Amino acid sequence: MKFDPLVAQIIVAPNFDNFTTSDVRSAYLALKSDSSLVPTAVRRSIYAELIKLVKKGWLKKMVSNKKGFTRFNKTESFNVEVITQLASAIPIGTTEKADDKHALLLSKLNHYKAELLLNMGESEAYKELYLESPELVDELQPQYNKARDNNTRILGKIRAIEGLMKQNEALEKI
Repeated sequence: MKFDPLVAQIIVAPNFDNFTTSDVRSAYLALKSDSSLVPTAVRRSIYAELIKLVKKGWLKKMVSNKKGFTRFNKTESFNVEVITQLASAIPIGTTEKADDKHALLLSKLNHYKAELLLNMGESEAYKELYLESPELVDELQPQYNKARDNNTRILGKIRAIEGLMKQNEALEKI
C-alpha cells in the first residue's frame, strides 16, 4: 500500500487526533506551499488516503448526526512506525542508505513543520478562549505558555535541520 508522505507526517503527530479531512488539507497546503494546488482536489485525495487507513483499521471514521461532519480518530492499532514506513516506501525492517540522508532530513523537516502548525493552532485557540472568557485566565495561561514553549522548541529543530541542509548543499557545490 502506498501512502502520501506529507499526509503521513501530519497525522502521525502525537497531538493530532479527532480530525477532519479539512484539518489535514489545511496543514497539507501550508506545508506544500504550492499555489497551483486546487484545495478541493487535495481534500479528495487526502480523504482517499484516510479511507485507506480506515480500511486497515488504523483510523475510525465517525460521522456527526447533527451536521454530517466526518471526523477521524486514531485506533489502538494505529502504528506510527508502520505508517511512516509506508509513506517513505521503506520496507519494514530495512535500514536507510547514506544517500537517503537528504530525504530523511526533508521528512523530519516536514514533520516538524506540521507539528509547529498544530501547536500554533493550539496557541491561537487559547487566545480566543481568553478573549471569550477572561475569567479563565488562571486555567488558560499555563496551557498557553506550554504551547508557546513547544512552538519555540520545534522552531529550533526546524532551523537546525534547515541549517544542516544548507550546509550540505554548500558542500555539494564545492
